[in-house]
Amino acid sequence: MTPPQLVVLGCPGHRRVTLFAAAARAAGRPEPVVLPWSAVLSGRYELPPGAVVRIDSPGEDPEADRLLRGPVLGEGYAPTRVEGGPAWYAGVLAALRGLAARPGVRLLGDPEEIAVMFDKRRTHAALAAAGVPVPPALPGGLPSSFEELRERLAAARLRRVFLKPVHGSSASGVVALEFGPRGQVQATTSVELTPEGLHNSLTVRRYRGVPEVAELVDRLAPEGLHVEQWVPKSGQGGHSADLRVLVVGGRATHVVVRTSRHPMTNLHLGGARGELAVARAAAGSAWPELPAVAEAAARCFPRSPMVGVDLLPVSHWRRALVGEVNAFGDLLPNLPGLADGPTPGLDTYAAQLASPAYLNALSDVPRPGRVDASESSPCSI
Repeated sequence: MTPPQLVVLGCPGHRRVTLFAAAARAAGRPEPVVLPWSAVLSGRYELPPGAVVRIDSPGEDPEADRLLRGPVLGEGYAPTRVEGGPAWYAGVLAALRGLAARPGVRLLGDPEEIAVMFDKRRTHAALAAAGVPVPPALPGGLPSSFEELRERLAAARLRRVFLKPVHGSSASGVVALEFGPRGQVQATTSVELTPEGLHNSLTVRRYRGVPEVAELVDRLAPEGLHVEQWVPKSGQGGHSADLRVLVVGGRATHVVVRTSRHPMTNLHLGGARGELAVARAAAGSAWPELPAVAEAAARCFPRSPMVGVDLLPVSHWRRALVGEVNAFGDLLPNLPGLADGPTPGLDTYAAQLASPAYLNALSDVPRPGRVDASESSPCSI
């Protein structure tokens, strides 16, 4: 029997797709077929019989983003646009659900779990319900304005918080907000305010004073803002630090330290890779507890063969909270698998191809439906 055809739903030519294809070739697999997100969103595509579809990010595909977000305030498509998160979310889920409904298609990933991961409220609630440590969130609904947010933060006695667009990713629209003891306010963000809309910038900037910060928050509020306490993170080399942990098949396979002088550690915003050996030495005997927290978060998504978990190390690297769970968190070029992990030396894509979920899905005995990474989930999602 001919093995199932591996298809990658992604952006043709993007390094996510090319790096995965290189890993497939190195593993002796046939070249994966690339299914463009724009084709799926337009409804103009065909799949080979018995296709096994790896779901990758629709990001950095201008046509897909235009189809998902629509025009910017009547001014046409802008690749740096922040607004449009709810429309993007609805479009992605509709496309994935339609793909999952196709007869004979098997998905490496689950649309409903991706729906949770791209909703920060639902992710936070699912993790908290399962006993996974997360930063405290502002109780109640999503704030509709700066004034409402300021009143609710004062009632909760919170002065330093992160505002996260509910359906955002890659720090798009994220704001680190802090209030001083005498009413001062400052917002740190990569968002640039323009008359045409809100745009992501590679420059992290600060807005100070109520008028500027209120305008920023009021214009972000329609996106839906999940509010979490700003937790002081452990540091490295004088900079704040966090960890991206890749969990494949329920096991932590790769860890990268990200450091920055800014509250956001994303590498595209000026962050840098730190030293894993230094972080492990700082944690000492507590180190195994950190990747274990990432694995606990991954257990909330048992039908996802891979997730990227952002850990916030606290208490001098002795503990960690989960800041994010990423459905497409495996773009970590030139990062070998943990020497003491299940896939030592393999890159993130080779590790996935060697995992039971992929090996089973690409065997000669295709089974319809989704591919489960584990048997059960402790979370209610």
